[in-house]
Amino acid sequence: MARISYVELPAARAGETRDFYAKAFGWAFTDFGPDYAATTGGDVDVGINGGDDKAIAHLLPIVEVQDLEAALDKVVAAGGEVTVPIFAFPGGRRFHFRDPAGNQLGVFVNEPE
Repeated sequence: MARISYVELPAARAGETRDFYAKAFGWAFTDFGPDYAATTGGDVDVGINGGDDKAIAHLLPIVEVQDLEAALDKVVAAGGEVTVPIFAFPGGRRFHFRDPAGNQLGVFVNEPE
């Protein structure tokens, strides 16, 4: 079953934002380079995106699926607009889309290395 399992936050200064959430809520992060950090192992994890590559402008809910290509086909067939085509990242692949109301979400498949 597909569900929102990840929320990505945009951050001009990823390290500073990561440190804020670690201090405020005790969240433990894994760094994936200088511009990205994420919690891992929760029911819903949080990513801090400070990179220019695939940068986001707003909070990005991300739906986890088992078959990324099938999900892409279903999103398009339902009237979604793909805004970022499928791309790889450490641990999986994903794409972004806009729903008919203008909300942007991501869809990912977990593919551990």
